[in-house]
Amino acid sequence: MGTADTKIFSVIFNPTADKGSAPKHIPAINEFLQKHKINYEIHLTKAPGHAAELAYEFALQGQIIVSAGGDGTCNEVINGLMRAGNEKDITPVFAVIPIGTGNDFAYGAHVPATLQESLQAIIEEKSYCLDIGLVKGGDYPEGRYFGNGIGVGFDTIVGLEAAKLKHIHGALGYVIAALKTLIIYPPAPEVELKYDDTTLNVNPALVSIMNGNRMGGTFFMSPEANNCDGIFNLCMTRQGKRRELLKAMMHYLKGTQSTLESTTTLQSADFSLKALHGELAVHADGETICEAGTEISVKCIPSALKIIR
Repeated sequence: MGTADTKIFSVIFNPTADKGSAPKHIPAINEFLQKHKINYEIHLTKAPGHAAELAYEFALQGQIIVSAGGDGTCNEVINGLMRAGNEKDITPVFAVIPIGTGNDFAYGAHVPATLQESLQAIIEEKSYCLDIGLVKGGDYPEGRYFGNGIGVGFDTIVGLEAAKLKHIHGALGYVIAALKTLIIYPPAPEVELKYDDTTLNVNPALVSIMNGNRMGGTFFMSPEANNCDGIFNLCMTRQGKRRELLKAMMHYLKGTQSTLESTTTLQSADFSLKALHGELAVHADGETICEAGTEISVKCIPSALKIIR
């Protein structure tokens, strides 16, 4: 650990990220930060939820948090930072070393993709505002924060299936899981969607409410989204025949699904979804909110955090 600066960078490192291969990056992280005389400490997470607790603790101490892992690690860190920010009325600052499987949050937040470039961004310390989302419902009636987006329906089921593929890494796992889910083709719920002064009854195969741009490492759910504009971008594809959803999937790979008649895009700072028939499978940043929920609400909190990139 360097000692040239009284500012402390607390690196919250998830050793299980990228299917357990993340620790191979620790020597390079140490070498870079020591070379630049950065005052830092690496803290290995020990269990689910530990990253959130560490982020909360270190943010209260005024340290700069570095999330080293994938989307799950970033989501935990964001939840810890938001808890600290709410308690002390501060705007915590954090950085990301994207060494996970999908790294979708980092992509949408414009964090450099390579290890060396993300480390260089940390030492340059240029910070930017970041909106944060809050979803309430399912297993989190009091709410869980997210940085990238939430998915309802098809993409949540895809994420659950991808998690079962223990030996397939990265975007390939999500593509295989998407094809498997397409074969299963679970029925879509009938949903009441509310935003602003509008109420719609819809039958969507999937709904994505995005702060960032991408999910699953390869599906561009909202390529035009801006995570510091105070609003979410919603993309919704209705339930249809398998071949129609397969066609939509091909467009999601390119981010051109808005050209499809089966797909609707909307913008708002607040959305609510209620299952009138059927159930809601929901994730936030890849973390399961519910597998059989009935109602969720989603709110955008403008400029809640600052991110170094």
